[in-house]
Amino acid sequence: MIDYAAVRAVAAVIRTGSFERAAASLNVTPSAISQRVKHLEERLGTVLIERGTPCTATEKGLSLCRHMDRVGMLEKELMEHLPELSGSDGNAQRVTLNVATNADSLGTWFLKAIAAFTRTTDYLVNVAIDDEDHTAEWLRRGRVLAAVTSLE
Repeated sequence: MIDYAAVRAVAAVIRTGSFERAAASLNVTPSAISQRVKHLEERLGTVLIERGTPCTATEKGLSLCRHMDRVGMLEKELMEHLPELSGSDGNAQRVTLNVATNADSLGTWFLKAIAAFTRTTDYLVNVAIDDEDHTAEWLRRGRVLAAVTSLE
């Protein structure tokens, strides 16, 4: 079974860049985050987070982050169909979609498209800017959900 509390802790550290900010985002103590990450790394027998300033993901850590991104999208979709599952607090975590584009597209049409999308949905969008040949590699490696590229 997947220990989702631990996987969320890993994803939060990678997303925020530190154990302290991850703890604040999940409303737990930094010690709880540290213990969850350590336990999961021991269980998997591999390092998931490169400790530093900022903390960054290893390949396996990135894999867990991608999984949590997909879980977040699935949970959001489910909550739209069954809002009773979300509870009464109304503080659902917003889902972030990671996409990559090139600077030319960003400067001409992409920003307008993303702005229209975010106005009509509850998603956050994290945009990575790189050469269009490299954005395809981001997509292949699973670092983004979508990419603007000229490659087929």
